[in-house]
Amino acid sequence: MKYHECLDFLYLQLPSYQRSGRRAFKENLDNTVALLNVLDHPEHKIKCVHIAGTNGKGTSAHAIAAVLQASDYKVGLYTSPHLKSFRERIKINGHQIDQNSIIDFVKKHKDIIKVISPSFFEMTVAMAFDYFATQKVDIAIVETGLGGRLDSTNVIDPEVALITNIGLDHTDILGDTLEKIAVEKAGIMKKNKPVIIGSFQNRLIDLFKVQATEKEAPLIQLSDQYQITPKAKGQYHISKKDELLLEEISFDIKAKYFVKNIPGILEVLLQLKKKGWKISPDQMVSGLGEITTSTGLKGRFQILSNLPKIIADVSHNLEGIIELMDQIKMFEHKQLHIIYGAAKERNIDEIFNQFPKEAQYYLTTGNNSRLLDLKSLAEIAEKNCLEKREFLNVNLALTFVKSIADKDDVILITGSAFIIGEIDEL
Repeated sequence: MKYHECLDFLYLQLPSYQRSGRRAFKENLDNTVALLNVLDHPEHKIKCVHIAGTNGKGTSAHAIAAVLQASDYKVGLYTSPHLKSFRERIKINGHQIDQNSIIDFVKKHKDIIKVISPSFFEMTVAMAFDYFATQKVDIAIVETGLGGRLDSTNVIDPEVALITNIGLDHTDILGDTLEKIAVEKAGIMKKNKPVIIGSFQNRLIDLFKVQATEKEAPLIQLSDQYQITPKAKGQYHISKKDELLLEEISFDIKAKYFVKNIPGILEVLLQLKKKGWKISPDQMVSGLGEITTSTGLKGRFQILSNLPKIIADVSHNLEGIIELMDQIKMFEHKQLHIIYGAAKERNIDEIFNQFPKEAQYYLTTGNNSRLLDLKSLAEIAEKNCLEKREFLNVNLALTFVKSIADKDDVILITGSAFIIGEIDEL
């Protein structure tokens, strides 16, 4: 089999949440366990950090991986979804899994995959664990897909777990309240393994305490332990309980919302240090300053051009869009142009309510079947009195906007990872 044939096999035979939505979600771990049993349980052969949450889990995973790489460890990184290439999901020290490893895995296990009939995500998780074990990584940073309790990644016994925050997303699967979603995310808690709640949400404190007690997991809830003080030239001083941890540190992720994830990220690293992992302050500074370059992270307030400023960001739910628009307001500009496309399950009205009426809007869709069609998107925009144009794909929209934009304008592309992934310039 050739590489493209392997991808066709994986995409066409196996239901994918990225393409199919809810019908790809499995309500148990049976298929994952069956696959891993065939593979001689590679998940038991690797040390892991497990990360769940509504927003921030992807950037947190990449940041932790970057610091561990700067600390001279061989670091596996499993994240989803991918933007450009399937291979982005599985990396070691920033290098994507090679095509031959994917070909070998599919050829070797194609028959049993047909028998077990896993979802695309279940199969990808099994492939990742197998690859990390075969390559003998020192540690793997593993991001959940949806939820936590029933997520295919939830077969590991991590060194430490992190829950970044809880928001109303994927409510058709995880539940329609923060409390219901929090229970699903808390499903990654494991006996005797510390779990960090990186975002302080007062209404969920008692719920997490109950879940941690039931699981016998040491709970670390972060509220005001960390102080992050902005300094000149984009640098920060970071203290914990008034003790200086890091000074003159800067991040190459320029998204303002990323700073909110720093306490959880640092607490994971400090918990790893307590377990004997060697991570120095200098290595933290180095790793956090080179997250995108060392791990290949894309689409987080990524600046594609400066004259005019073109920004690509994968924010898609209400909480993410609010944070994104707060940062956009900080940029001086003549005119704001927003290129926007969204998945079908989004509440577009509540997101359009966060957008400034004076911006110019360029609605788009793309190749992914889960993206909302232009006609439906345009009707919602008209209802919200947004001045808009319509384009069949993001690159047509971007080409047009660049042709009319002033050098002092800002062009923002957002709304869905599926849209961001189709940008030619990314």
